[in-house]
Amino acid sequence: MIIKSLVIIAFILIIISLGSALFHLVRRPNGEDSEKTAKALTFRIGLSIVLFIFVFIAVMTGLYKPQGLGMQMLMHKAAQTQQQ
Repeated sequence: MIIKSLVIIAFILIIISLGSALFHLVRRPNGEDSEKTAKALTFRIGLSIVLFIFVFIAVMTGLYKPQGLGMQMLMHKAAQTQQQ
């Protein structure tokens, strides 16, 4: 549950950072706030990379177990292989 909460918080921060960059881009279209826009987008990219690495490590260590359609198909295929 903690891992899911951290991922949700990270996604919210990514969306806020993207909105901040859009705000600075639209507010001064002549380039006065381009440094703030670049910083917001850099923060978003960095946070996205950290989130990806965190989720990858959580899945690999077994802290988080995927439960989506792909995992169900994999389990079904493994069960069929064991029956044969």
